[in-house]
Amino acid sequence: MMATIHETAIVDPSAKLGANVMIGPFCVVGPNVILADDVLLKSHVVIDGHTHIGARTEISPFAVLGSPPQHLGYKGEDTKLIIGEDNFIREHVTMNPGTIQGRGETRIGNNCLFMAATHVAHDCIVGDNVVMANNATLGGHVEVQNFVFFGGLSAVHQFCRIGSYSFVGAAALVTTDVIPYGSVIGNHAKLEGLNIIGMKRRNTSRTVIHDIRAAYRLLFAAEGTLQERIEDVSTLFGHREEVTQIIGFIKDPAATRNLCTPRT
Repeated sequence: MMATIHETAIVDPSAKLGANVMIGPFCVVGPNVILADDVLLKSHVVIDGHTHIGARTEISPFAVLGSPPQHLGYKGEDTKLIIGEDNFIREHVTMNPGTIQGRGETRIGNNCLFMAATHVAHDCIVGDNVVMANNATLGGHVEVQNFVFFGGLSAVHQFCRIGSYSFVGAAALVTTDVIPYGSVIGNHAKLEGLNIIGMKRRNTSRTVIHDIRAAYRLLFAAEGTLQERIEDVSTLFGHREEVTQIIGFIKDPAATRNLCTPRT
């Protein structure tokens, strides 16, 4: 089935539209845009720049995707915004493409929900099954792994990493890296424990939760250095994939921010 375009929409002839794309009233689609099969633009949506939107993604009114990065060094280069499949992008969401000073692209995974007025800045990488509640914001170059939940009004500083299955509380200001399965709250955000509720919702077994909790307590104990505690955790829980994921995150040589730790 060919694309359905409302008579009030403005779609550049060079834009590439997949099968069964629906473009509602007063939408604007630029010349370098690619809309995969079954993409829905409800109304008043603006898609600009070199933007690729994956199949079955639904975009609500007044979302603006692919407009120039909010970066003083951007001089109109052909950088990209790549959005995966089966995403829900609600009202007034903004997402910017990358910069040549960064990755050259901003990338969004699959099955994500971006609630009203959320923002994804230039050069971010967002994984699969991520939820950003209303007005949550990612600064430039942020990396978000899979299954992360951001509370409303939360904000993440540039270059931070947010580990998979973690929880960022409402109105938290995150300026450091958040470990996988971690739960952070506050301004500036501190580690308040583990995302136990999230693990239970995904049917994580009691045994696994127990081991992650024990590893967490050892990692952030007062005794010894962090490196010594990492070695102890690796020895005791090296058989547990979830724990090795946390250790790998902490030891990642590409990290540029400090680690988010519990309150002293």
